Amino acid sequence: MRIGTVTEIKPLERRVGLTPALVATLTAHGHEVFVQAGAGAGVDLSDADYAAAGAKIVPDAGAVFDAAELIVKVKEPQAAEIARLKAHHTLFTYLHLAPDPKQTHGLMASGATCIAYETIYDARGGLPLLTPMSQVAGRMAAQVGAAHLLAPAGGRGLLMGGVPGVAPAKVIVLGGGVSGFNAAEIAVGMRADVTIMDISPARLAQLDAHFEGRARTVLSSRGALLELLPSADLVIGCVLITGASAPKLIRREDLKLMKTGSVLVDVSIDQGGCFETSHPTTHAEPTYVVDGVVHYCVANMPGAAPLTSTYALVASTTPYVLALADKGMEAAFAEDPGFAAGLNVAGGRIVHPAVAASQNLPPAAA
Repeated sequence: MRIGTVTEIKPLERRVGLTPALVATLTAHGHEVFVQAGAGAGVDLSDADYAAAGAKIVPDAGAVFDAAELIVKVKEPQAAEIARLKAHHTLFTYLHLAPDPKQTHGLMASGATCIAYETIYDARGGLPLLTPMSQVAGRMAAQVGAAHLLAPAGGRGLLMGGVPGVAPAKVIVLGGGVSGFNAAEIAVGMRADVTIMDISPARLAQLDAHFEGRARTVLSSRGALLELLPSADLVIGCVLITGASAPKLIRREDLKLMKTGSVLVDVSIDQGGCFETSHPTTHAEPTYVVDGVVHYCVANMPGAAPLTSTYALVASTTPYVLALADKGMEAAFAEDPGFAAGLNVAGGRIVHPAVAASQNLPPAAA
């Protein structure tokens, strides 16, 4: 198979879809790999590194799309990339289509087959290609939240962990999944006063056992959240419904309950955000203020740690890329129903039920 990767063009995105190690594995399996010149520069991988692994270095993204059948990326395709997609292409990347009808319709119009990392599940029901980036984003969320509580960043002027005689920040984590757990781990490690909210009593029991009293757990409900918001300094939103838009847990009117200079970090922003006042921001301009509350809503948070993120992601995508290349999509999907759940768009139609429902469209048969 002919496989390619390109330089990511989303603003300040430095990750790359293939590493030289994966290129070497693919070429050893008899596949051709095409890498855009400079694609790995953001993670200190040179064209020479890729060439030594067996890749063919091509001058621009157009040359990759012209040469390759399978395009492996990191972030959702931008408009210029969608314009290059053809019916014979298979695109394998994060898509996050639920809140993005423009991208969805562009991919449908291209005729390409589009497989999303974030809707693939494993034998345990986990999300193996979302997990590594959820770990990064969750850990980052506590760090950026702490940074934005400081006065120069527009926050209350509060130190996350406090000092002897002065209380630490009160942190609410909405969602106890992978990103929420990791956010809580770092916040607890920073000596914050942490409360985790989730709708699953079983998950709360697991979290309670893990944290051994270092974090409180609360069964999530609107009433419980409204009781906690007035005392919160930092709220980290880590809500996920696979493939679907995130529910809006904090409404615009709820902001009046919060302290001036408190901070909202919306890890769910790739799926539309879990705060009504959220809209995507960038690493260049990560925050804005609504009703005195600082909002951090960067849509590619792990892109700020591209070295960590690239290697964590590629370690997880490797078996799936190999399955597509060695077996072809139909055989790979037939062997692994969880992999088949990654198919979002095919033949000009949405085939993932949650994505279709989020845009009020009927799902087509895969």
